Amino acid sequence: MPEIQAAVCHAFGEELRIETVHLRGPAAGEVMVDLDAVAICHSDISYADGIWGGSLPAVYGHEAAGRITAVGDHVTGLAPGDPVVVTLIRACGQCGTCATGTPTQCETPYDGDAGPLSMPDGSKLHQAMACGAFAEKVTVHHSQVVKLPESVPMDSAALIACGVITGIGAVVNAAHLRPGQDAVVIGAGGVGLNAIQGARIAGARRVVAVDLNADKLEVAREFGATDTVLASDPKPWRAAKTALGRGADAVLVTVGAIPAYDSAPRYLAPGGKIVMVGMPASGAVSSYEPVNFAAVGQSMIGSKMGDVVIRRDIPWMIDLYGQGRLKLDELISRRWRLDEINEAIADTRSGSAKRNVIMLK
Repeated sequence: MPEIQAAVCHAFGEELRIETVHLRGPAAGEVMVDLDAVAICHSDISYADGIWGGSLPAVYGHEAAGRITAVGDHVTGLAPGDPVVVTLIRACGQCGTCATGTPTQCETPYDGDAGPLSMPDGSKLHQAMACGAFAEKVTVHHSQVVKLPESVPMDSAALIACGVITGIGAVVNAAHLRPGQDAVVIGAGGVGLNAIQGARIAGARRVVAVDLNADKLEVAREFGATDTVLASDPKPWRAAKTALGRGADAVLVTVGAIPAYDSAPRYLAPGGKIVMVGMPASGAVSSYEPVNFAAVGQSMIGSKMGDVVIRRDIPWMIDLYGQGRLKLDELISRRWRLDEINEAIADTRSGSAKRNVIMLK
């Protein structure tokens, strides 16, 4: 069984430890990928902090790219040497949600405790989010990977695995934003910036970015925001409606902050839709007046991973990148080594980074 270096979480809220662990080769339906890059997502930090619970010890990380080194039985269309993006979207292809085109909601459970990772003594090591990509290599189900053109840099490609598909997918697959409509994006972090450029790509008339950080709002303009509003304003929805001349057709909440969810309905136009993307801690509660939604035909929906079908949507996004219409390189704030992962996580926590990327090559 191959030995690899990985960043292991032994206790919630503590720093990760770089350790030698075991990774088995691919079983039927699986592939092994030698990783070049893995980005740090706030979801990794939330899991490591224990706000959603989970099994320990664990290896987090789920925004990755690399090259296939081995292929299990019954895998077609993938071969050693193929460059791929690695996602957490593990789809059985057989359950009701997979069969109806919603693989992000696959109903077949995955037990990360029984996954391909183990400690050197053979004891359990949880493969978090079916990836465990804070490591030199991963073994994942073939449904989790998409082939890349050789021309796409691995560090930029890694971002597609979560932040990019989540933000853009929330706009096109969940909000179904049409040309000429207006959007408000609450949160101008990694996912928010992709929601902003998703709205631009979808043909939005105006895109208003809302954030507590003025510097992040300046970056939001580079990604397609036509207007910006400081969330610390007494009533930021008023400024947004002034910029739009009306309420928004879609309000995308890309942060897991309850105040952002509480205020979201105030930005809406009649018939508008809130898309819930950011994930608060388990047990956190927001409240609304349902009569207002009913009276003017508004709605609220959740969107997991942008509701994407990765082998349909990722090639489309890669093509946009090749045309210069989708920004990927510009999302990277800094590149780090695996042994610097705790510093990279601390930098991500500060809120100033768009995306920090761990380079494994």
